[in-house]
Amino acid sequence: MRRAKISVIGAGNVGATCAHWAAAKELGDIVLLDIPERAGVAQGKALDLACCGPIEEFDSKVTGTSDYADTANSDVVVVTAGLPRKPGMSRDDLIATNVKIVKQVAEQVAKHSPNAVMIVVSNPLDAMVYTAWKASKFPVHRILGQAGCLDVARFRAFLAMEIGCSVEDIQALLLGGHGDDMVPLARFTSVHGIPVEMLLSKEKIDACTQRAKVGGGEIVQLMGTSAYYAPASGTIQMVEAIVKDKKRILPCAAYCEDAFGVAPGQKGGGFFIGVPCVLGSQGMEKVIEIAFNDSEKRLFDESVSHVKDLVAVVRKTFPELA
Repeated sequence: MRRAKISVIGAGNVGATCAHWAAAKELGDIVLLDIPERAGVAQGKALDLACCGPIEEFDSKVTGTSDYADTANSDVVVVTAGLPRKPGMSRDDLIATNVKIVKQVAEQVAKHSPNAVMIVVSNPLDAMVYTAWKASKFPVHRILGQAGCLDVARFRAFLAMEIGCSVEDIQALLLGGHGDDMVPLARFTSVHGIPVEMLLSKEKIDACTQRAKVGGGEIVQLMGTSAYYAPASGTIQMVEAIVKDKKRILPCAAYCEDAFGVAPGQKGGGFFIGVPCVLGSQGMEKVIEIAFNDSEKRLFDESVSHVKDLVAVVRKTFPELA
C-alpha cells in the first residue's frame, strides 16, 4: 500500500511541530518546505526529525526542501506560512501581508498537488482559508481551516483542570471564528456523558470558555511567542482523520452557504466558518448542522459577521480574489 504523502508549508515552530506529530503517528511520508532563504532550516529540521525514527520507531520518510516539485502529488498539504502580527501593524496590514504569501503558496500547491486536501493554519485564519480557496480554485470540500480543534482542545484542558478529571473523558464543542469570536456551547459539553453543567457552576464554565478564547494570548505573554504544540496537534488531528478516512466529526473552518444560514441562496458566495464537519479521505465530507438557542444563534451570527468583515478586506485589497 502506498504511504500517504503529507506536505507542510512553512518550517517555523507550527510547521515543524506538525511534521513532528505526523511522523510520530506514522501518518505517511512528510515534506517540510520553506522559502529558499530558509531552505537550510527546513532541511535541518527534517534531518533532525528523521533521526528520531530509530528511537520512536517510525518509518516515515522526512524531507526538507524549498522546491515545490518535492511536494508533488501530496495527499494533504498543511499551510502554516505567514508572518506574525508585529508591533504597530494593523489587522488590515497583517491581512495584506499574509494574503500575498498564502496566495502564492496555494497557487503552487494547486500546480503540484491538484488533488490534495489543503488545511490552512495561517492567520488571520478565516481570511487565509478564503484566500487559499480562491487562489487554488480547489473545490470547497478540499479546503479547510484549522482553529476549532485547537480551541476545543484548550477548552477541554481547562475544564479538566477545573474538574480534576482526565481530559479524555471530556467532550466539547465550540463553533464560529477563532479566539474572541468562538461560540461556546456548554449544553453540548459533557464529562463521560454527564452534562458539564451538573459538575461546574455557570461562572466556572464561563471562566474556562474565556480562558480558551484568550489561550493563545496567555501563552504569548508567558513565553513571548505564539503557541505551536497545540496548534500543530489540532492540525494533525485533522490530517489523521483525512489520510485514514476516519469520518471523524471535528470543528473546522469549512465552507458554508445555506448551512447555518451563513449565505442562504448565494451559490458560490459562502464563507469558511467554524462548524462541525465529517472529515474523511475526500476532505470535508459533510457539515453537521445543529439547532441553536437564541443566545447561541446571536453569538454565532456575530462571529459570522466578523468573518465576512475579514473577507471584505481581502476582496477590497486583492480584487482578483473576489
